[in-house]
Parts: sequence; C-alpha cells; structure tokens
Amino acid sequence: MVCLATTQGGGDRERQWSARAMTQQGGDGERQWSARRWRSEEEEGREEAVLWLVSVVAGGYGSIEDDGEGGEALPVSVGGCVKKIHFPTWLAVESGVVANGEVQVCGHPLDLRIAHAFNHRIVATMISLPSWKSPGSLVAAIGFLLILVSFAHMFLPPLLPSFDYFGGRNERLSGGGASEDLGTRSPATSHVPVTYRGAPWKAEIGRWLSRCDPLSVAVEVVEVFTYPKGLYHLPKSIASMSSTTLPKSLLLGEGCETKLELKCNLPHSPEQPYGPWILLSLISSPSKPGDPKVTNWTKADFENIFTTNGSKPGWCNVDPEDAYASKVKFKVECDCKYDCLLGQFCEIPTLCSCVNQCSGHGHCRGGFCECDRGYYGIDCSVPSALSPMQEWPVWLRPAKVDLPDKVSINGELMTIKAVVKKKRPLIYVYDLPPEFNAHLLEGRHFKFECVNRIYTDKNRTLWTDQLYGSQMALYESILASPYRTMNGDEADFLYVPVLDSCIITRADDAPHLRMKEQKGLRSYFALEFYKRVYDHIVEKYPYWNRSAGKDHIWFFSWDEGACYAPKEIWNSTMLVHWGNTNSKHNHSTTAYWADNWDPIPSSKTGTHPCFDPEKDLVLPAWKRPEPGAIWAKLWARPRKERTTLFYFNGNLGPAYENGRPEDTYSMGIRQKLAEEFGSTPNKAGKFGRQHTPNVTVTNMRSSKYYDDVASSIFCGVLPGDGWSGRLEDSILQGCIPVIIQDGIYLPYENALDYSSFSVRIQEDEITNLLQILQRLDETEIDLMLANLHQIWQRFLYRDSVLLEAQRQKKIFPDEEGWAVEFSKLEEDDVFATFIQMLHYKLHNDPWRRNLARARDYGMPNACLRRKL
Repeated sequence: MVCLATTQGGGDRERQWSARAMTQQGGDGERQWSARRWRSEEEEGREEAVLWLVSVVAGGYGSIEDDGEGGEALPVSVGGCVKKIHFPTWLAVESGVVANGEVQVCGHPLDLRIAHAFNHRIVATMISLPSWKSPGSLVAAIGFLLILVSFAHMFLPPLLPSFDYFGGRNERLSGGGASEDLGTRSPATSHVPVTYRGAPWKAEIGRWLSRCDPLSVAVEVVEVFTYPKGLYHLPKSIASMSSTTLPKSLLLGEGCETKLELKCNLPHSPEQPYGPWILLSLISSPSKPGDPKVTNWTKADFENIFTTNGSKPGWCNVDPEDAYASKVKFKVECDCKYDCLLGQFCEIPTLCSCVNQCSGHGHCRGGFCECDRGYYGIDCSVPSALSPMQEWPVWLRPAKVDLPDKVSINGELMTIKAVVKKKRPLIYVYDLPPEFNAHLLEGRHFKFECVNRIYTDKNRTLWTDQLYGSQMALYESILASPYRTMNGDEADFLYVPVLDSCIITRADDAPHLRMKEQKGLRSYFALEFYKRVYDHIVEKYPYWNRSAGKDHIWFFSWDEGACYAPKEIWNSTMLVHWGNTNSKHNHSTTAYWADNWDPIPSSKTGTHPCFDPEKDLVLPAWKRPEPGAIWAKLWARPRKERTTLFYFNGNLGPAYENGRPEDTYSMGIRQKLAEEFGSTPNKAGKFGRQHTPNVTVTNMRSSKYYDDVASSIFCGVLPGDGWSGRLEDSILQGCIPVIIQDGIYLPYENALDYSSFSVRIQEDEITNLLQILQRLDETEIDLMLANLHQIWQRFLYRDSVLLEAQRQKKIFPDEEGWAVEFSKLEEDDVFATFIQMLHYKLHNDPWRRNLARARDYGMPNACLRRKL
C-alpha cells in the first residue's frame, strides 16, 4: 500500500489530502495500478498548484471492486472521506489508459485516470489540486515529494533499475553503439520491460499480459470424443479378443507381418505370432561414416554370448545366477540398458516409463500403454461411456454429459459430448499412431534416453539427467492440463506430439530403422519422420488447412532445434532449445557428422532459418529435480557468499584431456574462452593467458558443481553441439548468465527482457570478458541477482514433477524430498510460462488479427485484436 498526500495551508486553515492505493494478493491474476493524473479545477480562476508525485506498486494485485453498476470501483481515502471511484470504461488498450472516470471526493470533483504501473518501477504521476490562493501550498507539496521518494527507497527496494539505464548498458560495456541485431547484441527491447507475475517481459507482451491475461474467464466448450471398438483400431484377427487374451505386442498397419519398418513390431514367429517386444541389439552409435551399424539381430550370436570381448556386438542372454556365481563368462557391457528391468542382467522387474504412467487406467509396457477397458489415448486418459464419470480426468470435469440412449461396444464409433468450462488458450493434442511416439519410447535402446524418469527396484521415481526429457515433461503437462480439449474445432492451438529425442537417439542402431536414403544422417532421417507425421495429419484430420498449419505446434528438442524441419510445416510454431536465427551462424553448428543438416537438400527444408523469433519459442531444457538445492535456496545465495567472479565448467575441446576432438565443437567458442581464462592446465600444461584466481574455466567436473555455480556471480552460457544446459544451471542457482553465442536466442529471450538479469557478450569480445564484467557497478549486479530470484522457477518443469508426485502418493504413504520441496514452490514454471505465451499469441499473432471473432474467448472486447 502506498499513500500519496499533500498539504494545503492557507490563512488559519490547513487541509490535508491523501489518496491511498490499495493492493492485495489473490485471485487468478495480477492487477497493478498507479494514479496517472488528478485534476481539480475551480469554476473560476483556474489557478492550480501542480505537483508531481511518485507511486510505487510493489507487486500486488489491484483492489478493484464491482460497484454493482456494470463498472469497477477503486477505494480511495481523501482526508478521512472514503469514496468509491466508478469506472464506466474498461481497458482502452491502444491508448494505454486502463480505466478512467470522474468522482466527487469530499465535495471536490476529480478527474482520475489510472494506468498500468510497471511492477517495482518508480512511476511519475501528476496531481493537480485546486489552489486556495496560498503560496505555501506548493512548497509543502514539494516537501512531501522528497519524503515520499525517501520512503519508497527505504521500504520498497526496486528489483529493476532504470530501464533507460539498462537499455544503454550493452553500449557502455562493449564500448560501441548498441545494435538491434541479435547477431551482435541481445534482442533489442524497443520499450521498457513490463513486469507480470514476477517476470520482466518485453514491453508489448508484458503490457498485454498484465492487462488482459488476468481477465480471462472460463467459457463453455463442447468436448466431443469417441470410443473405438478396439485400441488404436486393432486388426480384425485380434479385435475380437478380450483384454486378458490380447498379445503383448500389437501389429499396426497392413503388411506388418512381413515388413521390417518402424510402424511394425519385430517379425513374428510360431511362438510369437504378433512379434516380440521392440527390443534391440547392444551396439554403440557409429563414430564416422562406414562404421558397422547393427548385428544380424534375427539370429542368436552364439560366438559372442559367452565372451568378454567388448569389440563385438552381441547379447547378454546368460543365466543371472550362473553369471553372478562366475560360472559363465559374459559381455562386460551388460549393464541392463532396458526399461522396466534392473540388475546387471535385467533380472529385476520394475515399473516402466510411460506417458503420464497411463493415467492409472492401463498397464505400461516399456513406453506403450495398454489401456484398461473404457479408456484410450497415448496415456489412457480419454474416457468413454464405459468408464465411471468420477474417474474422468480433471480436464473433463465438471461436465454436463450427453450420452447416447444405447451403448453397444459391437457397433461403430460411439460419440460422447461433454460440456466443460475452460479458460483459453485451448490445446488439441493429436492422438497419433504409436509408431510416432509410444513405440519410440518402447524401443529406446537405453532406459535413460528421451525420458525424464525411470523407476528403482522399489518402484520409486528416479529422475534422469536427460536434458531432452523436457519433451516428455511438456507433453505430459499438456495432456493433463485443464487447457487440453478434445474438440479440434474449438482448439486455439493443435499440438503434434512427435518424440524426436527418441528418434535421433535410435536412428543409428535400431535394427528396424534404415537411413540409406538419408545418407546416414540422423537429422535427415528425423526430417523424413516429421514429414510422415505431417502427411498423416493432413490426410486423417481436417484442421491443417484452416490456417495452413499456423495454429499447430511442433517440438524439435534435438541439438540444433528446427533447422531440419520440413518446409511443409514451417508455418507452425516451433518449440526448440536452440534459437539460431542464422543471422551469423547460417550453417549447421554441430561437430557430430550424423546430425549435420547442411547436406539435406533445400527441396526438403526450403530456405527457412532454424528459428523465427516472431512465431517460435525457445523452452528450457529438462533439469533433474534437486531438492537439496531448493531446500538450501542456492538460487537466493547472497552476493557476499558468491566469491567467484566468473565460472564455467564443461568440455573445452581437443586441447584438454577427454575433450571433444573436433575443432568445430561449440563453434570454437569454448576453446577461445579456455585459451584466455583456463584455470586448469591443458594437455600442454598451460593455463589461460588471462588466468586469475577469481575466474574458473575448467573441464574438470566438480562433485559440488551446483554449489560452485551458486558461489559465483557470473556464469558462462556457451554452446555445445548446439544448445547446452548451462543457462538453466546458472539461473536455477542464482548466477547471472553471461551469454556468448551470437544470433542465438536463449529460453524465452524473444519474450522476457534478458537485459534485466543477464549479460550478453559478442564472440569476438571474449578477450575483454573481465573488463566488461568489472565495469558493472555493484547496484546493477545486485539488481540482476534480485531479478533472478523472481524468475528462476520459470526454468523448472514443476508441473510435470508434481504430476509424478501425485502418482507416487497413491502408491507410497510417505513423500520423498523432491516431492516435498517442489510442492512448496508457487511461482510460475515452464508450463505456466508456455501457456501465458500461447495466450498472448492467440490474440496478437498478426495472422489471427485478420480472423473474425467466431468464438467466445472469455475476454473483454478491448483485449481481442480481431475483426468484429
């Protein structure tokens, strides 16, 4: 709460005026207000005492009350007289005025205009009061101004410095003029940032979110879904079987009995007429073209079964008891790579990893959900008339349901309609054939690949370090979200769930994948895979052509993001971890040949860049939940305990032990950093030319890595084979990111104001790193650290973690540390930020502005930038 007051002295009488702006927290949004201008004019004379005041709004919610007359009312106290100011007009967005109205306050007419206030920013406001013909009134008012400013600085420490100051920071640091080209600078912010829900957003986005996002109300949506006769349209030969007699592996598509393709399971045999599980041979990815890729997996390799020769591929099918008793020899590589099993010889069964663990309505078989009767979908979350309504997912409740008069499981597809109240944006998730997702999970070669969790021998959750686990985390959150809809006609966005992180990790060595036509390139193979998905949804669904795919969302999680996206889908929104605009690095930046996309013909990709900041979004990588770091509040470690000026720990290239051998690794950026500031000796025994005690640049992975990051003021964010997880490490430990990768957007960088909490340095300025950092004054550093405290949770996939916590709670009476600590977090996470961005795009994407308002968006008209 901030009180604004003036005193008017005249003759023997003094009048005190005060306006009190009330703030409160709660509800579903954030409303922030400040008085822009007050004017009171007398009928005669029009002589005024003019006073500029300062209003500080400290992150609360505006206390706006409905006056019962169709408008809004704001409580105001003036000289002990409390009145409610009526606002008949709401949200004149384009003019920048949120509301206006007139009021009589203690007998004095005031024209009040209220505008959005930047959170934690000092906003100048003007109050013009009637003159009582006293020369002392203005002096007294100016005196109060000084007191008020002192009060604001004492009790409301700002979390953002002057935005003009930040806007010019890069110019001062680099010694040259600031450029608006991301190829040399961070994405330019043409206006001051706007804080919404604790995060500093770019001005246009922040203004819309702060004014409109909290005003969204639920609308009625008719959810239409069908219950098929059999799961995924089973072949007639098995569609008539009961759920207890269905084979453990299902064949999909004609010709799967003889073809060896990804859409089919492995070949059948008399003992296994529908094929075995999608299991695989033990062999590493090739290191160069021409290396052997697979063994003859169709017959047993008896020569190598009982051998310790690690150079030959083979199996580990030995008897575990004999092996543990050293009665037989076995391959040293046998460490049980497969999901659902533990023990060196996979003899201990465990829970498997499936999407949302089949929502409690099915059996997870290595990534593929075998749904219970009455449920279907990739995660068995879609109910039917055969499933009890009290067991329906939360995104379908509460609902008014229209069921057919008769339920016949022997008839054709049965339609169910449920009317559910939901807030937009609404997301439709394609229910693709399992060859595009579930079978990729089932057939992964190593249990940790492309998932964010596996399970211990006690069926406890074991979180992985798999950075690509973000794709699984987001997918699960969308499927379980109240923003999900089964009604594609009502959907604002359509999500295409391709698990490319599983495709690429398997593309070299899976026996039923072939890449001859793709020149052995995993990137080329992934492009063709996405193209097949595009062909499928265009053929089977009616939604693509309504916007030429602009309302579709695809996730490219691999190292260079959507660089190799087929040209047919480029109109869509791309979710990536690598925001390369190609403004400088206009070629493949990976040092691994199989991922290089340069050889892919342009007839396949078109001429699009890897990332378009006007439509795409960079998301954070997955980071394993670290309850100890949250409990210790590493993100909030004070400045005095951060004794290292700059820190980077990672692979530094061929000059160092166990370094990547390619000079092109990290585009040479990590190598340049090590040459200047290396704090551990390279193979030649040399340190960096500018090595200094308070700078750490090392290839030696620390056992207390997160503590080291939290003990540093600045942390390097440099590329690897494309993106790396160093930004997330920095922010989650409260270390100011120092970004050195020209022309490449980091997570949310086209939405958040990065200059508020990070430093961007040109690649050719690496030699000046220390001078640049030392030019930052103490106040600016403290402000950036404080801003990190506000945004760090936006780089956590908390929603996915809490979904798993709910599942584990149904199995075990006690909660593990990660569940306890994550349940305490309350700020917006990755998924909340993702939804906020979609909400903004829904009403601000240029192509949508030309569409008629054919739906109920649950928003005031002033927020809908569409044709009437």
